[in-house]
Amino acid sequence: MERSIGFKERRYIEELRILTKATALDCVIDERFERVIYVIKKGDMGLAIGKKGENIRRLQNVLGKRVEMVEYAEDPIEFITNVFKPAEIAKIERSDEDGPMNVYVRKKGDLGLAIGKGGANIEKARMLARRFSGVELGEIQFEEGGGQ
Repeated sequence: MERSIGFKERRYIEELRILTKATALDCVIDERFERVIYVIKKGDMGLAIGKKGENIRRLQNVLGKRVEMVEYAEDPIEFITNVFKPAEIAKIERSDEDGPMNVYVRKKGDLGLAIGKGGANIEKARMLARRFSGVELGEIQFEEGGGQ
């Protein structure tokens, strides 16, 4: 998937590298939800977050925006699962070959968490799935029999 990174995004990626020593593969500035979303190299999440979230707080102070981080994965299913963390995803599947991927959460309580306030989390997932895998996300729902 071809992604273009602008000057501001490059600056934010460099700021993350300087503050945390972690590597960001991409950065998305989401004006609608006033946040910066970093896609972090696999294995660098601990570095990026820092002890008790200290690096995220420092980065938010420097950038003046809310910061969210997602760990990258080559596999689209694993990547989409990472986007929804900490919500537990039971499965991700397509109803037909060219259709959108539907996401099923394991616990009913995780449905709200996966959708997010005002749909912020599902929007982040749709944006990143499209950007990294060329995949469209469809519905998010509770998997019956998946838990409480």
